[in-house]
Amino acid sequence: MGIITFVFMEKKIIRTDNAPAPIGPYNQAVQFGDMLFISGQIPIDPKSGNLVMDSIQAETKQVMENLSAILQEAGMSFSNILKTTIFLTDMGQFAQVNEIYGSYFSSGAPARETVQVSGLPKGVNVEISMIAGK
Repeated sequence: MGIITFVFMEKKIIRTDNAPAPIGPYNQAVQFGDMLFISGQIPIDPKSGNLVMDSIQAETKQVMENLSAILQEAGMSFSNILKTTIFLTDMGQFAQVNEIYGSYFSSGAPARETVQVSGLPKGVNVEISMIAGK
């Protein structure tokens, strides 16, 4: 007869001032055990609170920097990303978004889907959410 061990994991809220504060009833990220679930990030500069909408490349870079700040707060990096979802208002911008997005992964890109949507919060053109694990 073997020994049964129960492991109880707690939900931990991840929050950093280096990424935009949530604009609704949600958190920047939630960690559960070794898994991290990052809410969709849009191109808000956390220092100024202003949208970065100079170009789709600038929007994507700001989104990725926001995601990076949340990962760092959780003690992770882009190498921990398992899956991403990219939301675009115009699939015609996919190549530009993909170029910036891809530059954040040095090896082992995660699973991903990219979908076109009719609208995103605050009228932005790109939003990205991620799931990471240790």
